[in-house]
Amino acid sequence: YFKLASVAGAAALLAACGGSSDPSRGTLLDAPAVLTTLTAAQIDAGTAASGLQALSGKAKCDVKVVPLNYATVGVNSEYANSSGVLLLPAGSCTGAAPLLAYARGTEVLKTRTLANPTDGETFSLAAMFAAQGYAVVATDYLGYAKSTYAYHPYLHAESEASAVVDSIRAARNAGATLGVSYSGKVMLSGYSQGGHSSMAAHRAIERDNAAEITVAAGAHLAGPYNLSGSLKLPVAIAGVQFFVPFIVTSWQKAYGNVYSDVKTVFKAPYSDYIESLLPNPTLTYTTLVTSGKLPGAQGETPAQARDAIFQAAWLTDTQTNVNNGAYLAAKKNDLLGWSPKAKVLLCGGAGDPTVPPAIHQAVMKADFDSRSLTNVTSVDVDAFVQATFGVGGKAPTDPTSAAFATYYGNYHGTYEPPFCYAQAKALFDAVK
Repeated sequence: YFKLASVAGAAALLAACGGSSDPSRGTLLDAPAVLTTLTAAQIDAGTAASGLQALSGKAKCDVKVVPLNYATVGVNSEYANSSGVLLLPAGSCTGAAPLLAYARGTEVLKTRTLANPTDGETFSLAAMFAAQGYAVVATDYLGYAKSTYAYHPYLHAESEASAVVDSIRAARNAGATLGVSYSGKVMLSGYSQGGHSSMAAHRAIERDNAAEITVAAGAHLAGPYNLSGSLKLPVAIAGVQFFVPFIVTSWQKAYGNVYSDVKTVFKAPYSDYIESLLPNPTLTYTTLVTSGKLPGAQGETPAQARDAIFQAAWLTDTQTNVNNGAYLAAKKNDLLGWSPKAKVLLCGGAGDPTVPPAIHQAVMKADFDSRSLTNVTSVDVDAFVQATFGVGGKAPTDPTSAAFATYYGNYHGTYEPPFCYAQAKALFDAVK
């Protein structure tokens, strides 16, 4: 009784102060401690070697890497936990820092955590933002790393949002323990799946938590905002054999009515194990294919990979039937129809074969424009990608060439992100 009464009293106090109505959300489950410190010299050596320094600039700060394990909620508001990382500017950088809450891109390996200074995405965040004076908190999401949640609710907007929102609370709790001060301004960003997650979090904060969290700006990068529209397309995206099975099986677990029989959606042998395949405890993008668990090892085109794994009748139904279970779930997780109060940047590259801006970014911008919003900017970084990674400064055009395969195979995951990060930082610098 005493514990329940104390929780109720804390909840009332937090609500009166404009805080969370659930005092457990964002609570740290492990004591925060610095795992390692990346020195400015180490960061500069890394960015110089990779070519990132032209966008990031030289490091102004050392960066402390702090693993996080925090309380959050699941799809049905049940107790859950998520891990992540807090990157803190240190060394010559002192004073209150703005806080950037970041959501990462799609991952198929269940054990991956961003609390790893050798992780490419973590290093990019350290170089582009933390080493420039921003505190960065980045979630691993439900179902990954230290999270004990039974599955990952992939592209499920509300649980993505809660994982990001509670990472902000966890960062504040860790800061209080570590003696770190924040400026009070919060920026939101994410790439690919993370662009969907960060926008979902932006929407949720302005809707539900505005008194607790002051969003200065949101930079949502290469995200799939128009999921229902993408399902109706007859053209297969690059990586379809990873992303679409992940989406469909995740939504089935979340809603229970996306399909009645897995064999009506997936062909054998994939139907035998697809529901428990992603995220995987040991297999990566590469080994999922080389092991034969997913198609692609024989150099299949996206359309061939799609047709190898999905039942043709189901594909047709998703494109033509407005009562298709996957389409109805997609509608629930579209991000169209809301009006942000803080400044918003949408960023992507026109050549992106995985999250095509014409289907997502352009539709999202048109949706904002339909309500005459003046605080939303949309940027296309394709010219930078072509100039830097193209053949003679242009995208390769011969689909049978190795250069074409390399260029478009690396576009979404490697070439595009740094240019969008730079656009995000420019926005954040203007409002921090």
